[in-house]
Amino acid sequence: MTRDRTGGSRDLTGDAGRRGFLRCAAGIAGVAAAGGVGGDAYAAQPETSGDRRRDDGKVRPKRVPFHGEHQAGVVTKQQRHASFLSFDVLAEDRKELKELFKEITSRSRKMVSGVAKSRHQEDGPTTDLLTITLGVGASLFDDRFDLSAHRPRHLKAMPQFPNDRLTPSLCHGDLSLQICANYPDAVVHVVRDLARTTDGMLRPRWRRNAYINPSRPSGPGRVFLGFKDGLQNPDTGSSEEMDRLMWVTPPCGEPKWALGGCYQVVRLIRFDVEKWDQLPISDQEKIFGRHKSSGAPLSGTKESDTPDFSNDPHGEKIPLNAHIRLANPRTQETDNSRLYRRSYNFDNGFDEEGRMNLGLVFCAYQQDVERQFATVQRRLEDEPLSEFVTPFGGGYFYVLPGVEDEHDYLGRSLLRKR
Repeated sequence: MTRDRTGGSRDLTGDAGRRGFLRCAAGIAGVAAAGGVGGDAYAAQPETSGDRRRDDGKVRPKRVPFHGEHQAGVVTKQQRHASFLSFDVLAEDRKELKELFKEITSRSRKMVSGVAKSRHQEDGPTTDLLTITLGVGASLFDDRFDLSAHRPRHLKAMPQFPNDRLTPSLCHGDLSLQICANYPDAVVHVVRDLARTTDGMLRPRWRRNAYINPSRPSGPGRVFLGFKDGLQNPDTGSSEEMDRLMWVTPPCGEPKWALGGCYQVVRLIRFDVEKWDQLPISDQEKIFGRHKSSGAPLSGTKESDTPDFSNDPHGEKIPLNAHIRLANPRTQETDNSRLYRRSYNFDNGFDEEGRMNLGLVFCAYQQDVERQFATVQRRLEDEPLSEFVTPFGGGYFYVLPGVEDEHDYLGRSLLRKR
């Protein structure tokens, strides 16, 4: 018997029990687009980060390298489509947990290195730029696997902040997966493949499909409130800035196994677009602190302009309670609370009351979830924007360090013999 995380127990010893899990997982994965892929349709290919010409003259797609000190999908340039998933682990012991991590790594390595093709017809290669990013939640570090002494310092269940309306079934989880690609069928294929190959050791907890709107005329895309998201992120090309704000390094005081990882915050946020649309654009711009059309701060003319708070101490141009001013005051004292945002939009049609169900999968990466996300969130408490946005799910997770080579697997340093 395997413990049911809802308080009961679940018999997974028989084939019917395991197949039942897979039907459940495949159900939440949804149906692939026409001409979608399944099974082993991702054939293993050599890693490359650029296009390569094949013997038949066709171009192999660009791929994101799977091996490295850090997992891909964190500072990787955003792909168009994403799926954020959370799972409860049903492994019996550390040995089964190790096999689970090995299987996820093996399948991810093969899919990231492959080319998506239809089973029924020869499609041209697609530039998927697939990444699969694995994180662990605080609940994995309970007494099941003897890992409690090795929990990252700041990893805990995401608390309910003021203005949140969290739904328990849409929060937390033992594991998180962030799957990103330029085509939605590639994302769905990964979910289907992992559901098939993890052999009943995972139970789906929550999932949210999302995408980014195209950049126009430049810079980051817009969220469904009409404003650009992710402007002026930390410089991923600066190793000094990444070691200060993103990656866990020895001075952080984290467990040795965690070096090279980072904290992930996922927040499922619903927009009250009907109420938002009643506001004049000038009021919307004051709430954000930016011009809606250009993305420029109200103190500037271009989206790349840095908001000038020092010459606007009374908020005459950018209100003192504007979102960009509270989120990042741009002072020496608050500089270490900056984080890297990698968010996506979702559109879930209409709710039972006929209102549009639009929102944002806010995703942020950082070195210290307390120093960064939680600190920013406290500054944003009761901001004017909170009247139009409602966080209802998500969680805190720790993104595991990367894999060195084809013999390594995600979580190896965590699960090594102690």
